[in-house]
Amino acid sequence: MKYGESTFDVLYLLFAIVSGIIILRRAWNKTEKQMGLAALILGCGDAFHLVPRVLNYFVEADFTAALGIGKLVTSITMTVFYVLLYYVWLGYYQEKENRSLTIGVWALALVRCALCLFPQNGWLENSSDMTWGIIRNVPFVILGAVICWLYWKNKRKDRTFRLVWLYILLSFLFYIPVAVAAGIVPMLGMLMLPKTICYVLLIIAFLRATGSKRR
Repeated sequence: MKYGESTFDVLYLLFAIVSGIIILRRAWNKTEKQMGLAALILGCGDAFHLVPRVLNYFVEADFTAALGIGKLVTSITMTVFYVLLYYVWLGYYQEKENRSLTIGVWALALVRCALCLFPQNGWLENSSDMTWGIIRNVPFVILGAVICWLYWKNKRKDRTFRLVWLYILLSFLFYIPVAVAAGIVPMLGMLMLPKTICYVLLIIAFLRATGSKRR
C-alpha cells in the first residue's frame, strides 16, 4: 500500500511540475502561460501535502504539523488553480469578460482562502473536523461548479478541451467525501487517487492545447 501510493504521488508531482515548466517554455500567449502556471501551482501546492505524506511512511518522525500545514497550502493553491482555470477559459475561447462573473469568481476564491486561515481548522494538529471541513469547502465547491459550467457550455467548440468540464466535475465528486468525512471514514482517502487522475488529464489537455498551436 505505502509503496504503491508513494510511487503514484511522486510520479504525479513530477508530471505536474515538469509539465508546467514545459508549457511555460513553449507558451506563445498569455492564455498558454496561464495554463503552464496553473499546472505548476497545482504540482507545487500539492507537494506541500504529498511530500510529508510520503515521508511519513518511511521516516520515524512526527509529521502531524507538516501534514496539516501542507493541507492548508494545498487548499489555497487549489483555489488559485481554479481562478486560473477561469482566465484560461476566457482566453482560450476568446470570451468577453463579464465583470459580475469575474467579481463572483474572485469573491468565492477570497472567501475560501479566508476561511482556510481560521484557527478553528486546526491545521497544526492536522484536524479532520467535519464542521470546518464543510464550512471552508462551501465556497470552493460553488467556485468549482461555476468553472465546470463555463467549460461545459463551450464543450462543443474545441476537441482538446471538450472533456475539461467532466474532469472538473469528477474531481469534485471524488474530493467532497474526502474533505467532509475522511476523518471519520479513513478509507475515503482512497478517492484522492482518481481525483488526482482527473488533474493529470487536465494537465494533458493543457499540453495538447499548447503543443498544437504553433505559429
